[in-house]
Amino acid sequence: MLAASPEALWSTYDVAILDLDGVVYIGPDAVPGVPDRLAEAAKAGLHLAYVTNNASRTPHAVADHLRRLGIPVDDGDVVTAAQAAARLLGDRLDEGSPVFVIGGEGLEVALVEQGLKPVQDRDAEPLAVASGYSGDLRWSTVVAGALLVRDGLPWVASNTDMTVPTPQGAGPGNGVLVDVVARFTGRKPVVAGKPEPPLFEETMRRVGGSRPLVVGDRLDTDIEGANRTGYDSLLVMTGVTGLAELVAARPDQRPTYVAGDLGGLGRAQRQPNYDDGSVTCEGWRATIEDGALRMETTGDLAYAGSGGLDAWWQVAATASWVHLDATGTPVDVTGVLPPGSVDDAPSGD
Repeated sequence: MLAASPEALWSTYDVAILDLDGVVYIGPDAVPGVPDRLAEAAKAGLHLAYVTNNASRTPHAVADHLRRLGIPVDDGDVVTAAQAAARLLGDRLDEGSPVFVIGGEGLEVALVEQGLKPVQDRDAEPLAVASGYSGDLRWSTVVAGALLVRDGLPWVASNTDMTVPTPQGAGPGNGVLVDVVARFTGRKPVVAGKPEPPLFEETMRRVGGSRPLVVGDRLDTDIEGANRTGYDSLLVMTGVTGLAELVAARPDQRPTYVAGDLGGLGRAQRQPNYDDGSVTCEGWRATIEDGALRMETTGDLAYAGSGGLDAWWQVAATASWVHLDATGTPVDVTGVLPPGSVDDAPSGD
């Protein structure tokens, strides 16, 4: 179920399509060690593309954030769902066509880049509607845009994420607004962002390359989107996905590789071995007993190595998915913690 890579992933692939929140940073701060890992990946020849479903910020604003975290990046290596949405409309409309924006600066800049004219006035006779998250959006703008959608104008949404990070925790995202307009109009938009393919395709169009690897922390956007687009993926366990979510992943949300952190880009990936109900890899063994996941070492674990942490996640995922596919029920992971989650080192056989 998980693939193998005999070489480090940064040698197997030529482009990493990197999600941001949960992979590169969490809130305003970089994930520990990530700037160094990214520098090593770039030195190894991997082209790094930074991709976000957030349509509120421009690529320049996102790149500035990354540079403040000590990550050298060109504005052109940041690709947003707003740009993917604007591309979809640019391919359909004549240059200079007015587009009504239920959103903010990120969408407006992306539309201008495509030669379109962002407007928020019905009297400007817009030919399409684009919607994306903006913290400054006025309800009167939402109403005007919804009426245009009801009247039949083409409608493209940057994404349908139901939440957006805030300093106070998760808040309602663009998906909530899209749902409001969809319920009112009885229509659904064309979606540009993850998990749909347009954002991934727009990234490759802009940065080039032929062997992309999607790197993300979310199963329902990053990984499912990679699978829909036909790209390989690396799930890193530094963001929103935990063990409970991983073991319950349905087939279309399962990654090609799993790593404890972004350092997995610099490591070869071994395929776990499944034999008579037991899954082993690099010193870890996973079994399912009475519907519960059991993890143990095989006695030859190099516990200090990051590859050992990768293997822990890999065998846990593989054993659990075999059980899930056979029974339709996720395994019980009560009391199961990955290495580093407790003070005591793991015990061997």
